[in-house]
Amino acid sequence: MNAKLERLNQILRIVFDGRLLSLVEDRGEITIEVGAEDYLDVARTLRDHPELRFEQLMDICGVDYLTFPDGEAACKPGRRFASVLHLLSLEHNWRLRVRVFSTDDDFPVLDSVCCLWPSANWQEREAFDLYGIVYSGHTDLRRILTDYGFIGHPLRKDFPVSGYTEVRYDDEAGRVVYQPVTIEPRENAPRIVREPGYGESGHV
Repeated sequence: MNAKLERLNQILRIVFDGRLLSLVEDRGEITIEVGAEDYLDVARTLRDHPELRFEQLMDICGVDYLTFPDGEAACKPGRRFASVLHLLSLEHNWRLRVRVFSTDDDFPVLDSVCCLWPSANWQEREAFDLYGIVYSGHTDLRRILTDYGFIGHPLRKDFPVSGYTEVRYDDEAGRVVYQPVTIEPRENAPRIVREPGYGESGHV
């Protein structure tokens, strides 16, 4: 760990003594995890503390850990949906990743950080739309990428990618409508054609 990361590591451990669930340094980046109940207070401290001064929010994204890593058993209860913040301190020239899990997998709710970084507005709306994470305190939480009548959250890992219903825009209704699909779903497998003796010794 270089001197700058080591300094940030020490400051985070001192300022948030006992409130960090984890602090990991990997590939030259630091990621901290905080509990949902401490999330807003920790975020405010990250922005305002003179030794931290993460005044710029670069990004917020949702994550679905339904299976993590791929192919292994389902995630533990209360560890499915997370919100991840990427922060930048212009004053100190360092970056930080903050992860917080919602404790309710059926109806994930987390505090909004729009009151701290106004740029979080659209980013939280995107995570709400695509993952179904509800941000408490957000003043305008509505869909941003899908239609108002869309059902479900497309980036959840259990969202169906095939079936017997299609979604399309109806000019007469002036909105997105759902209707049955008349074509049976199928999978196309490539057909491999080779000459007799292909691969045998001496065959060109």
